[in-house]
Amino acid sequence: MKLTVLGAGCWGLTLAWLLSDNFENVTVWGRHVDISEELRTTKSVKHPIEIQLQDKVDVTSDLNAAVKNADIILLVVATSGIREVCKNLAKIGLEKNQIIVNTSKGLELPSLMRMSEVIKEELPNTNIAILSGPTLAKEVLMGCPTAASVACENMDTARFIQEKLTVPSKFRLYTNDDVIGVELGGSLKNVIAIASGFAGALNLGDNCKGALLTRGMAEIVRISTALGAKPSTLYGLSGMGDLIATCSSPLSRNYTVGAMIGKGKKINDILNELGSVAEGVKTSKAVCELAQKLNLEVPISTAIYEAVYTDITPKEVLDKLMNRKLKQE
Repeated sequence: MKLTVLGAGCWGLTLAWLLSDNFENVTVWGRHVDISEELRTTKSVKHPIEIQLQDKVDVTSDLNAAVKNADIILLVVATSGIREVCKNLAKIGLEKNQIIVNTSKGLELPSLMRMSEVIKEELPNTNIAILSGPTLAKEVLMGCPTAASVACENMDTARFIQEKLTVPSKFRLYTNDDVIGVELGGSLKNVIAIASGFAGALNLGDNCKGALLTRGMAEIVRISTALGAKPSTLYGLSGMGDLIATCSSPLSRNYTVGAMIGKGKKINDILNELGSVAEGVKTSKAVCELAQKLNLEVPISTAIYEAVYTDITPKEVLDKLMNRKLKQE
């Protein structure tokens, strides 16, 4: 069997490294500008994380060659690039039995569409599944036990992906038929992770973090269920599990962004310094627009949107959240 990984960033390379023994053939595709000479020649990178791929892994910028004869195609590109990649796949023409597994967590702007909706719009007859959960790349590379959800409307497809991508003692997958819930849980928690990093940088204490995760989870459930998600999914791996991991770990890019905002840095400088995508930045805007359309309150997400996109100070952000009108839990 052949596995193709579309996206040569941290998570894409980590998945190629993790799953190499599960497949006879593994190919990593990335745009020409995203594949360094080091990766092409030595199958390794040292920044932003250190990875050594097996010799059998092919690295290419040829999308056609990458997806040819692939049984499973992991889509591991930034959410802003999903539509373009799918348009190019449509031009190539995927084979009938190929399965796309999206791993990117976010919402498209300005459409506010989930990634599976974007993929379906561009590739309407393709089998689509979602892989999401608490999956910090550096911990996976360290061999730490990791669990995640595979969501698909077709449970036979979900079980097939579960079987092929599980790595004994390292990477355990659970199936789920709630695509909406798995996608939204993984996307919306990134905004709360920024808030958690913000609180950590300001040394606001564990009481604050407990409140932040609880009230942040309430916002995730509020929006997701209004859009058709099952509440039980949001309290699973792709919701609460991912929320806990990203809100408590400096390994999370979104947590790191929040910490830098808490220290008074501006978002453009932060993203340049980070050198990789933090999906929560754009998702904060998408969440606020969704909440407005649904007539729902999302005070934490709104505060993070303002912290990212306006000149509000960290103290003003905190004061706005703590001094809101009193209400019932």
